[in-house]
Amino acid sequence: MLGLPEPENIALELLRMVGLERFAKAYPKALSGGMQQRVAIARALATKPILLLMDEPFGALDAQTRSVMQEELLKIWDRFGTSVVFITHDVDEAIYLADRVIVMRTEPGGVKADIAIDLPRPRTPETLSSPGFERLRKTIHRAVREESLKVFNR
Repeated sequence: MLGLPEPENIALELLRMVGLERFAKAYPKALSGGMQQRVAIARALATKPILLLMDEPFGALDAQTRSVMQEELLKIWDRFGTSVVFITHDVDEAIYLADRVIVMRTEPGGVKADIAIDLPRPRTPETLSSPGFERLRKTIHRAVREESLKVFNR
């Protein structure tokens, strides 16, 4: 990597972080939807933002890639110190990644619950099977279900 201009070093480092270094010279049309999503994340990080807004960024990924990307996002967050607002409908993903989970109301819009995620860092895949994780999952699922049932007027 010596001798490369700084922007190329940054791009290659970010592509490595999202597992796409070997596709650095590929055209977008040669990448799968999930790969394109990972490139979008790398591109967003290239400017080292202080705030990163992510709306369902892993939704198009298969389960294994999604899991790896969650771990990579945790590493990126730790390394860059970037604040992340992460929108997801996946309760486990929210708990695993967040320090705080906000459950939204359905009608009228607003905040149903603001739940502190008190799980220790660094988070690892083993975190997903911890008693604390299960406790938080039950609490958040209960709040989400209450709101979901309102749609069906129950």
